[in-house]
Amino acid sequence: MTERLPFSPAADRNKDAILDALGRLLPASVSVLEIASGSGQHAQHFAAARPGWRWQPSEADAGLLPAIDARCRGLANVLPAIRLNVLQPPWPPGPDPAARFGAVYCANLLHIAPWSSCPALLQGAAACLGAGGRVLLYGPYRVDGVTTTPGNEAFDADLKARNAAWGLRTLSAVEAEARAAGLVMEEVLALPANNLLLVFRKT
Repeated sequence: MTERLPFSPAADRNKDAILDALGRLLPASVSVLEIASGSGQHAQHFAAARPGWRWQPSEADAGLLPAIDARCRGLANVLPAIRLNVLQPPWPPGPDPAARFGAVYCANLLHIAPWSSCPALLQGAAACLGAGGRVLLYGPYRVDGVTTTPGNEAFDADLKARNAAWGLRTLSAVEAEARAAGLVMEEVLALPANNLLLVFRKT
């Protein structure tokens, strides 16, 4: 019988656009820590397309780890998924600089988590990156001085109705937390469906 795995339509829709952006931003050989891997669809798609990327999936929900591993089965460059909650340090890989990651990737987390997750995510990412490593954050954001789309406004209202601590984050607020963590913004890429890819580098 075919194994039924969790599936995210949104992750499936955006995977190619994100992969194209990551392919431009990351070297052919790099170790990547993914935060909030969810269903594992991005881990599977990215690692299959870029065999030189060594992908470490992680997820706060321990119940999803077996599904991530099942989805990525057969991909030699995907490590077993680990439990990682951004609000519960310490993160891997520990104090050894030689074991640090070249990039940290996270999609669609900050708007469905309390604001405290933002500084925790950025500080944790900076701590486990090697010098010059990048943090890549994908999702919907508010930009100061720019009117967001009706779709994003409706999405924000729906998020806040479900949980008052949720909602679209403002780009300037995220950038301020990144600077406090020793990360500088390199660029902001506009991707399909009114989402952005924020690119930070460890100084």
